[in-house]
Amino acid sequence: MKKALLLVLGIFVFVSACKEVDKLTQFSINIDSSSTIPATLGINIPINIWTPDITTNSETEFESNNTNKDLVEHIKLTDLDIEITSPASSTFDFLKDIEIYISAEGLSEKKVAWLYDIPKTGLKTIKLETGDDDLQEYIKKDQVKLKTKTVTREIISNDTDISIHAKFWVDARILGV
Repeated sequence: MKKALLLVLGIFVFVSACKEVDKLTQFSINIDSSSTIPATLGINIPINIWTPDITTNSETEFESNNTNKDLVEHIKLTDLDIEITSPASSTFDFLKDIEIYISAEGLSEKKVAWLYDIPKTGLKTIKLETGDDDLQEYIKKDQVKLKTKTVTREIISNDTDISIHAKFWVDARILGV
C-alpha cells in the first residue's frame, strides 16, 4: 500500500515537473504591420490588399528564448487584432467580412484569421477568429506577407489605414530539452 502511494506521488511530481518545463519552452512572437483599405466604388466586392514584406525577427526571438528554429515544435496564431488608425472618425461599420492570409517565399498562401458579419456597432478595433494550423514554416522565414481580403457593406469615400497586430504562440525545445 505504501509503495503504491509513493508510486502515485512520484508520478504526480514527475508530471507536474514536466508541465513546468513545458511552460519554459513556450513563448510568443508578436508581428505588427499596417495596410490601407482603399476607397470603394461599390459594395459586396472583394478587395485584396497585400502588406509590404514583414520581417519576422524569428531568429532573434528564438535566440532570446534560448532556442533556435531547428528546435521549434509548433507555432500557431493565437490573436489577430485590427485597428483603424486613420481617418480618426472611421469605424469598421463599412466592413462586412475580412480574411487574413499569410504567405512566405516558397510556401503557399494560407488563411489564418477571419471575421464574418462584422456588427455595425461603431467598432474601431476588431479581434479576428484564428485557426489551429501549425505556422512554423512561415514564421521561421525572414519575411512574411499578409493579404487582407475584405468585403464591404457600404461605399467608403476615403482610404482607411489599419494596423494589424498578430501574436504567435511558439512551443520549442530549449537547448535540446
